[in-house]
Amino acid sequence: MLLLDKLEALYLRYNELHEEINNPDIISDVKKYIKLNKDIKELDPVIDAYKNYKNILDNIESTKDLLQTEKDEEMRTMAKEELNDLLDSKTQLEEEIQILLLPNDPQDRKNAIVEIRAGTGGDEASIFAGDLYRMYMKYCETKHWKVEPVSATYGTVGGYKEVIFNVIGNDVYGQLKYESGVHRVQRVPETETQGRVHTSAASVAVLPEAEEFDVDLKPSDIRKDTYCSSGPGGQSVNTTYSAIRLTHIPTGIVVTCQDQKSQLKNLDKAMQVLRTRIYELEYQKYLDEISSKRKTMVSTGDRSAKIRTYNYPQGRVTDHRIGLSLYNLPGVMDGNIQEIIDKLQVAENAERLKESITSD
Repeated sequence: MLLLDKLEALYLRYNELHEEINNPDIISDVKKYIKLNKDIKELDPVIDAYKNYKNILDNIESTKDLLQTEKDEEMRTMAKEELNDLLDSKTQLEEEIQILLLPNDPQDRKNAIVEIRAGTGGDEASIFAGDLYRMYMKYCETKHWKVEPVSATYGTVGGYKEVIFNVIGNDVYGQLKYESGVHRVQRVPETETQGRVHTSAASVAVLPEAEEFDVDLKPSDIRKDTYCSSGPGGQSVNTTYSAIRLTHIPTGIVVTCQDQKSQLKNLDKAMQVLRTRIYELEYQKYLDEISSKRKTMVSTGDRSAKIRTYNYPQGRVTDHRIGLSLYNLPGVMDGNIQEIIDKLQVAENAERLKESITSD
Protein backbone atom coordinates (compact mmCIF):
# COMPACT_ATOMS: atom_id res chain seq x y z
CA MET A 1 0.00 0.00 0.00
CA LEU A 2 2.89 2.32 -0.79
CA LEU A 3 0.67 4.65 -2.84
CA LEU A 4 -1.86 4.95 0.00
CA ASP A 5 0.98 5.69 2.45
CA LYS A 6 2.19 8.54 0.22
CA LEU A 7 -1.33 9.95 -0.06
CA GLU A 8 -1.95 9.76 3.68
CA ALA A 9 1.33 11.59 4.36
CA LEU A 10 0.27 14.32 1.93
CA TYR A 11 -3.18 14.51 3.55
CA LEU A 12 -1.48 15.01 6.92
CA ARG A 13 0.67 17.78 5.41
CA TYR A 14 -2.43 19.33 3.81
CA ASN A 15 -4.17 19.57 7.19
CA GLU A 16 -1.03 21.06 8.75
CA LEU A 17 -0.95 23.74 6.04
CA HIS A 18 -4.59 24.62 6.74
CA GLU A 19 -3.83 24.98 10.46
CA GLU A 20 -0.78 27.11 9.70
CA ILE A 21 -2.57 29.46 7.31
CA ASN A 22 -5.27 30.15 9.92
CA ASN A 23 -2.65 31.23 12.43
CA PRO A 24 -3.08 35.01 13.13
CA ASP A 25 0.71 35.53 12.88
CA ILE A 26 0.74 34.05 9.36
CA ILE A 27 -2.23 36.12 8.18
CA SER A 28 -0.26 39.29 8.97
CA ASP A 29 2.75 38.01 6.95
CA VAL A 30 1.60 38.58 3.36
CA LYS A 31 4.47 36.71 1.62
CA LYS A 32 4.15 33.65 3.88
CA TYR A 33 0.36 33.67 3.51
CA ILE A 34 0.57 33.76 -0.31
CA LYS A 35 3.10 30.89 -0.34
CA LEU A 36 0.97 28.72 2.00
CA ASN A 37 -2.11 29.44 -0.07
CA LYS A 38 -0.23 28.41 -3.23
CA ASP A 39 0.98 25.18 -1.54
CA ILE A 40 -2.59 24.33 -0.50
CA LYS A 41 -3.95 24.94 -4.01
CA GLU A 42 -1.27 22.68 -5.50
CA LEU A 43 -2.29 19.88 -3.14
CA ASP A 44 -6.05 20.30 -3.71
CA PRO A 45 -6.28 17.93 -6.74
CA VAL A 46 -4.14 15.30 -4.98
CA ILE A 47 -6.30 15.43 -1.84
CA ASP A 48 -9.50 15.18 -3.92
CA ALA A 49 -8.06 12.11 -5.66
CA TYR A 50 -6.98 10.65 -2.29
CA LYS A 51 -10.51 10.95 -0.86
CA ASN A 52 -11.96 9.35 -3.98
CA TYR A 53 -9.33 6.58 -3.89
CA LYS A 54 -9.96 5.84 -0.21
CA ASN A 55 -13.69 5.68 -0.88
CA ILE A 56 -13.11 3.17 -3.72
CA LEU A 57 -10.86 1.02 -1.49
CA ASP A 58 -13.51 1.01 1.26
CA ASN A 59 -16.21 0.02 -1.24
CA ILE A 60 -14.01 -2.79 -2.61
CA GLU A 61 -13.57 -4.21 0.91
CA SER A 62 -17.27 -3.99 1.73
CA THR A 63 -18.21 -5.61 -1.61
CA LYS A 64 -15.76 -8.47 -0.98
CA ASP A 65 -17.27 -8.94 2.50
CA LEU A 66 -20.74 -9.06 0.95
CA LEU A 67 -19.64 -11.76 -1.51
CA GLN A 68 -18.36 -13.90 1.38
CA THR A 69 -21.66 -13.77 3.28
CA GLU A 70 -24.35 -13.28 0.63
CA LYS A 71 -26.21 -16.42 -0.45
CA ASP A 72 -28.69 -14.90 -2.93
CA GLU A 73 -27.30 -15.53 -6.45
CA GLU A 74 -28.86 -12.39 -7.97
CA MET A 75 -27.29 -10.24 -5.25
CA ARG A 76 -23.96 -12.02 -5.72
CA THR A 77 -24.05 -11.37 -9.49
CA MET A 78 -24.71 -7.67 -8.89
CA ALA A 79 -21.93 -7.54 -6.28
CA LYS A 80 -19.46 -9.19 -8.70
CA GLU A 81 -20.30 -6.64 -11.40
CA GLU A 82 -19.89 -3.80 -8.92
CA LEU A 83 -16.57 -5.22 -7.75
CA ASN A 84 -15.26 -5.40 -11.33
CA ASP A 85 -16.30 -1.77 -11.90
CA LEU A 86 -14.62 -0.70 -8.65
CA LEU A 87 -11.39 -2.52 -9.54
CA ASP A 88 -11.36 -0.84 -12.97
CA SER A 89 -11.92 2.56 -11.31
CA LYS A 90 -9.14 1.82 -8.83
CA THR A 91 -6.64 1.02 -11.62
CA GLN A 92 -7.58 4.13 -13.60
CA LEU A 93 -7.40 6.39 -10.54
CA GLU A 94 -4.02 4.95 -9.53
CA GLU A 95 -2.62 5.95 -12.93
CA GLU A 96 -4.03 9.47 -12.53
CA ILE A 97 -2.63 9.75 -8.99
CA GLN A 98 0.84 8.60 -10.11
CA ILE A 99 0.88 11.54 -12.55
CA LEU A 100 -0.46 13.95 -9.90
CA LEU A 101 2.37 12.88 -7.59
CA LEU A 102 5.06 13.68 -10.15
CA PRO A 103 7.04 16.75 -9.00
CA ASN A 104 5.96 19.91 -10.79
CA ASP A 105 8.43 22.15 -12.53
CA PRO A 106 8.11 25.40 -10.49
CA GLN A 107 8.67 27.34 -13.74
CA ASP A 108 5.35 26.04 -15.13
CA ARG A 109 3.32 28.46 -13.01
CA LYS A 110 5.18 31.50 -14.31
CA ASN A 111 4.21 34.01 -16.96
CA ALA A 112 6.09 33.71 -20.25
CA ILE A 113 7.98 35.84 -22.73
CA VAL A 114 7.45 34.62 -26.30
CA GLU A 115 9.83 35.48 -29.15
CA ILE A 116 8.96 34.68 -32.78
CA ARG A 117 11.61 35.15 -35.48
CA ALA A 118 11.40 34.64 -39.23
CA GLY A 119 13.85 31.98 -40.44
CA THR A 120 14.63 30.62 -43.89
CA GLY A 121 12.28 31.65 -46.67
CA GLY A 122 12.66 35.43 -47.03
CA ASP A 123 9.43 37.43 -47.16
CA GLU A 124 7.32 34.28 -46.86
CA ALA A 125 9.05 33.45 -43.54
CA SER A 126 8.11 36.90 -42.19
CA ILE A 127 4.49 36.37 -43.27
CA PHE A 128 4.49 32.97 -41.57
CA ALA A 129 5.94 34.52 -38.38
CA GLY A 130 2.96 36.89 -38.49
CA ASP A 131 0.60 33.93 -38.91
CA LEU A 132 2.12 32.25 -35.84
CA TYR A 133 1.80 35.49 -33.86
CA ARG A 134 -1.90 35.67 -34.75
CA MET A 135 -2.31 31.97 -33.81
CA TYR A 136 -0.87 32.60 -30.34
CA MET A 137 -2.96 35.76 -29.87
CA LYS A 138 -6.11 33.73 -30.60
CA TYR A 139 -4.98 30.94 -28.27
CA CYS A 140 -4.27 33.41 -25.45
CA GLU A 141 -7.78 34.85 -25.91
CA THR A 142 -9.33 31.42 -25.34
CA LYS A 143 -7.26 31.05 -22.13
CA HIS A 144 -8.18 34.58 -20.96
CA TRP A 145 -4.48 35.44 -20.68
CA LYS A 146 -3.26 39.02 -20.94
CA VAL A 147 -0.79 39.78 -23.75
CA GLU A 148 1.63 42.72 -23.64
CA PRO A 149 3.68 43.53 -26.78
CA VAL A 150 7.38 44.23 -26.11
CA SER A 151 8.93 44.90 -29.51
CA ALA A 152 8.45 44.17 -33.20
CA THR A 153 10.49 44.37 -36.40
CA TYR A 154 8.17 44.24 -39.39
CA GLY A 155 8.66 42.32 -42.65
CA THR A 156 8.93 44.23 -45.92
CA VAL A 157 5.70 42.75 -47.36
CA GLY A 158 3.88 41.98 -44.09
CA GLY A 159 4.32 39.85 -41.01
CA TYR A 160 7.35 40.14 -38.74
CA LYS A 161 11.06 39.60 -38.90
CA GLU A 162 10.86 39.44 -35.11
CA VAL A 163 8.10 39.96 -32.55
CA ILE A 164 8.36 39.65 -28.77
CA PHE A 165 5.48 39.71 -26.28
CA ASN A 166 4.69 38.89 -22.65
CA VAL A 167 1.87 36.52 -21.71
CA ILE A 168 0.40 36.90 -18.22
CA GLY A 169 -1.99 34.42 -16.58
CA ASN A 170 -2.26 31.10 -14.76
CA ASP A 171 0.25 28.34 -15.70
CA VAL A 172 1.24 30.17 -18.88
CA TYR A 173 4.77 28.77 -19.24
CA GLY A 174 3.55 25.24 -18.41
CA GLN A 175 1.31 25.36 -21.50
CA LEU A 176 3.33 27.45 -23.96
CA LYS A 177 6.76 25.85 -23.32
CA TYR A 178 5.93 23.10 -25.85
CA GLU A 179 5.88 25.74 -28.62
CA SER A 180 9.64 26.42 -28.46
CA GLY A 181 11.45 25.25 -31.57
CA VAL A 182 11.40 25.62 -35.35
CA HIS A 183 7.97 25.74 -37.02
CA ARG A 184 7.96 24.93 -40.74
CA VAL A 185 5.31 25.90 -43.30
CA GLN A 186 4.74 24.32 -46.71
CA ARG A 187 2.51 26.35 -49.05
CA VAL A 188 2.37 28.38 -52.26
CA PRO A 189 3.50 31.93 -51.39
CA GLU A 190 1.42 34.87 -52.67
CA THR A 191 4.48 36.02 -54.62
CA GLU A 192 4.83 32.64 -56.41
CA THR A 193 3.61 32.93 -60.02
CA GLN A 194 3.95 29.28 -61.04
CA GLY A 195 2.03 27.73 -58.15
CA ARG A 196 5.00 25.91 -56.64
CA VAL A 197 4.95 24.90 -53.00
CA HIS A 198 7.72 26.53 -50.96
CA THR A 199 9.05 25.61 -47.52
CA SER A 200 9.72 28.40 -45.03
CA ALA A 201 10.37 28.48 -41.32
CA ALA A 202 10.09 30.59 -38.19
CA SER A 203 11.55 29.94 -34.75
CA VAL A 204 9.63 30.31 -31.51
CA ALA A 205 11.31 30.72 -28.10
CA VAL A 206 9.20 30.60 -24.93
CA LEU A 207 10.97 31.69 -21.73
CA PRO A 208 9.67 31.58 -18.15
CA GLU A 209 9.46 35.16 -16.94
CA ALA A 210 12.11 35.81 -14.29
CA GLU A 211 10.90 37.46 -11.12
CA GLU A 212 12.98 40.13 -9.42
CA PHE A 213 14.35 37.78 -6.76
CA ASP A 214 15.41 35.24 -9.46
CA VAL A 215 18.14 37.51 -10.85
CA ASP A 216 20.24 40.15 -9.11
CA LEU A 217 20.79 42.87 -11.73
CA LYS A 218 23.41 45.49 -10.88
CA PRO A 219 22.74 48.92 -12.44
CA SER A 220 26.49 49.28 -13.06
CA ASP A 221 26.34 46.22 -15.38
CA ILE A 222 23.67 47.76 -17.64
CA ARG A 223 24.15 50.36 -20.40
CA LYS A 224 20.96 52.19 -21.34
CA ASP A 225 20.43 53.88 -24.72
CA THR A 226 17.32 55.73 -25.91
CA TYR A 227 16.13 56.32 -29.48
CA CYS A 228 13.00 57.16 -31.48
CA SER A 229 10.76 54.14 -32.10
CA SER A 230 9.49 53.38 -35.59
CA GLY A 231 6.66 51.33 -37.06
CA PRO A 232 6.10 49.35 -40.26
CA GLY A 233 7.36 50.91 -43.48
CA GLY A 234 9.63 53.28 -41.61
CA GLN A 235 6.73 55.30 -40.18
CA SER A 236 7.59 57.05 -36.94
CA VAL A 237 5.52 55.89 -33.99
CA ASN A 238 6.55 58.96 -32.03
CA THR A 239 9.18 61.64 -32.27
CA THR A 240 10.38 61.43 -28.66
CA TYR A 241 13.25 59.26 -27.48
CA SER A 242 10.96 56.73 -25.81
CA ALA A 243 12.44 53.48 -27.21
CA ILE A 244 14.92 51.72 -24.91
CA ARG A 245 17.96 49.60 -25.64
CA LEU A 246 19.59 47.83 -22.69
CA THR A 247 22.97 46.10 -22.91
CA HIS A 248 24.04 43.75 -20.12
CA ILE A 249 27.81 44.23 -20.20
CA PRO A 250 28.91 40.95 -18.49
CA THR A 251 26.90 38.71 -20.86
CA GLY A 252 26.59 40.95 -23.93
CA ILE A 253 22.79 40.44 -23.98
CA VAL A 254 20.96 43.29 -25.76
CA VAL A 255 17.25 43.99 -25.26
CA THR A 256 15.11 46.63 -26.96
CA CYS A 257 11.57 47.80 -26.23
CA GLN A 258 9.66 50.40 -28.24
CA ASP A 259 6.03 49.37 -27.86
CA GLN A 260 4.99 52.04 -25.35
CA LYS A 261 5.03 55.81 -25.86
CA SER A 262 6.35 56.21 -22.32
CA GLN A 263 10.11 55.75 -21.88
CA LEU A 264 9.52 54.57 -18.30
CA LYS A 265 7.11 51.83 -19.41
CA ASN A 266 9.50 50.71 -22.14
CA LEU A 267 12.31 50.61 -19.56
CA ASP A 268 10.22 48.41 -17.23
CA LYS A 269 9.44 45.97 -20.03
CA ALA A 270 13.03 45.91 -21.28
CA MET A 271 14.28 45.20 -17.74
CA GLN A 272 11.76 42.36 -17.48
CA VAL A 273 13.00 40.79 -20.73
CA LEU A 274 16.67 41.32 -19.78
CA ARG A 275 16.12 39.66 -16.41
CA THR A 276 14.44 36.72 -18.15
CA ARG A 277 17.24 36.33 -20.74
CA ILE A 278 19.91 36.25 -18.00
CA TYR A 279 17.84 33.83 -15.93
CA GLU A 280 17.45 31.65 -19.03
CA LEU A 281 21.22 31.09 -19.24
CA GLU A 282 21.05 29.15 -15.96
CA TYR A 283 17.67 27.57 -16.72
CA GLN A 284 19.02 26.29 -20.04
CA LYS A 285 21.34 23.90 -18.16
CA TYR A 286 18.26 22.28 -16.61
CA LEU A 287 16.54 22.11 -20.02
CA ASP A 288 19.58 20.48 -21.62
CA GLU A 289 19.58 17.85 -18.89
CA ILE A 290 15.91 16.88 -19.25
CA SER A 291 15.80 17.20 -23.05
CA SER A 292 18.31 14.35 -23.31
CA LYS A 293 15.72 12.14 -21.57
CA ARG A 294 12.42 13.37 -23.03
CA LYS A 295 11.57 13.72 -26.69
CA THR A 296 8.66 16.05 -25.88
CA MET A 297 11.04 18.53 -24.26
CA VAL A 298 13.33 18.81 -27.28
CA SER A 299 11.22 21.90 -27.92
CA THR A 300 12.76 23.81 -25.05
CA GLY A 301 16.05 21.95 -24.78
CA ASP A 302 17.07 22.56 -28.40
CA ARG A 303 15.49 25.51 -30.16
CA SER A 304 17.06 24.56 -33.48
CA ALA A 305 14.94 21.40 -33.57
CA LYS A 306 12.13 21.23 -36.13
CA ILE A 307 9.04 20.55 -34.00
CA ARG A 308 6.04 21.13 -36.27
CA THR A 309 5.05 21.35 -39.94
CA TYR A 310 2.04 23.27 -41.28
CA ASN A 311 1.22 21.80 -44.70
CA TYR A 312 -1.35 23.97 -46.51
CA PRO A 313 -1.94 21.81 -49.65
CA GLN A 314 -2.93 18.88 -47.41
CA GLY A 315 -4.58 21.00 -44.67
CA ARG A 316 -2.34 19.13 -42.23
CA VAL A 317 -0.42 20.01 -39.06
CA THR A 318 2.17 17.48 -37.87
CA ASP A 319 3.98 17.60 -34.55
CA HIS A 320 7.17 15.62 -35.13
CA ARG A 321 7.97 14.98 -31.45
CA ILE A 322 5.03 12.63 -30.94
CA GLY A 323 4.11 11.83 -34.56
CA LEU A 324 0.74 13.58 -34.26
CA SER A 325 -1.01 14.73 -37.46
CA LEU A 326 -4.21 16.77 -37.44
CA TYR A 327 -6.15 17.62 -40.59
CA ASN A 328 -7.54 20.83 -39.14
CA LEU A 329 -5.02 23.42 -40.34
CA PRO A 330 -7.48 26.39 -40.50
CA GLY A 331 -8.63 25.67 -36.94
CA VAL A 332 -5.05 25.37 -35.64
CA MET A 333 -4.02 28.65 -37.30
CA ASP A 334 -7.08 30.19 -35.64
CA GLY A 335 -5.64 29.35 -32.23
CA ASN A 336 -7.02 25.85 -31.64
CA ILE A 337 -3.74 24.35 -30.45
CA GLN A 338 -4.90 23.01 -27.07
CA GLU A 339 -5.32 19.46 -28.41
CA ILE A 340 -1.67 19.42 -29.53
CA ILE A 341 -0.47 20.80 -26.18
CA ASP A 342 -2.61 18.32 -24.25
CA LYS A 343 -1.19 15.37 -26.20
CA LEU A 344 2.37 16.62 -25.67
CA GLN A 345 1.66 16.89 -21.93
CA VAL A 346 0.31 13.33 -21.87
CA ALA A 347 3.43 12.08 -23.67
CA GLU A 348 5.70 14.00 -21.32
CA ASN A 349 3.85 12.73 -18.23
CA ALA A 350 4.20 9.16 -19.51
CA GLU A 351 7.95 9.68 -19.89
CA ARG A 352 8.24 11.29 -16.44
CA LEU A 353 6.26 8.43 -14.92
CA LYS A 354 8.58 5.93 -16.57
CA GLU A 355 11.56 7.85 -15.16
CA SER A 356 10.12 7.85 -11.63
CA ILE A 357 9.33 4.11 -11.72
CA THR A 358 12.86 3.35 -13.00
CA SER A 359 14.47 5.47 -10.29
CA ASP A 360 12.32 4.06 -7.43
